[in-house]
Amino acid sequence: MLELCPLKFALAELFAQVSDHGRLTLADRYGLLANLLHEDSLTEDERFSIDRLLRATSRGRVKVDQELSLLADYSPGHVV
Repeated sequence: MLELCPLKFALAELFAQVSDHGRLTLADRYGLLANLLHEDSLTEDERFSIDRLLRATSRGRVKVDQELSLLADYSPGHVV
């Protein structure tokens, strides 16, 4: 069975990225899932951040995107 383990400080980065871009990617959703599966280790601030993301999504302020990542356009050899 595959075990999802959240990375330290990943939730804060995820919250900042979603707030900046207004998009919740597939990778972001897996990050949320990993954190929720280990909810006993979440701080009060992390729980609050997850609640804010879910509320913003349900109100249409954050778009649920089918892209794997916002970095999906940056493949090897891609010139920016």
